[in-house]
Amino acid sequence: MFTIGRKLLSSQFKHKFEVASKLCRQQITRNSGAYHGDGKTKVNILNQELDLGLMINTYSQDGFRLNNGLNVIGPMAIFPRTVMSWNIATADDINEESLSLFQVLDPKIEILVIGIGDTAATPALSARINAITRKLNINVEVLGTDSACATFNFLNAEQRLVAGAMIPPTVLRFNENDVLQSKLRQNQLYQNED
Repeated sequence: MFTIGRKLLSSQFKHKFEVASKLCRQQITRNSGAYHGDGKTKVNILNQELDLGLMINTYSQDGFRLNNGLNVIGPMAIFPRTVMSWNIATADDINEESLSLFQVLDPKIEILVIGIGDTAATPALSARINAITRKLNINVEVLGTDSACATFNFLNAEQRLVAGAMIPPTVLRFNENDVLQSKLRQNQLYQNED
């Protein structure tokens, strides 16, 4: 089922890309008399990976914001092309039943990244989760949510078969740079209104 959805998304994306390419070619042929010397305008495409999939942009106590603009409230299970709500409240609720979803995926995931909120992964919690995932034959990495989001994004950008199980933190910590950046953005917004 996962594979069928992935192929469907790929074919839809391929069609949109072909239409955009055709329009670009038409535009180039219409402007064939344009200047082609040293002063020619050049476009550099920085990101040629057109289909990176879902990435986690930000997180808060309420949930997560993804790169496609979607806001997910509460804990989530995230995959390269799909996201869904994960029905747990805390890391203590992680058990065989809550992780069984990750066992039945096709294609089988290479690694599951679990973000346990803002609590540290204690040896007892890590041992309990590792015992469950060994039984389910799933490779796992247990991290705080901030590190887990970055790890998921990195592995997904490398096009690995990764899944994430993320719990939002209960407390957010700000440093001086975060406060400064927020004030600069706020000032820029007010300047744009004038």
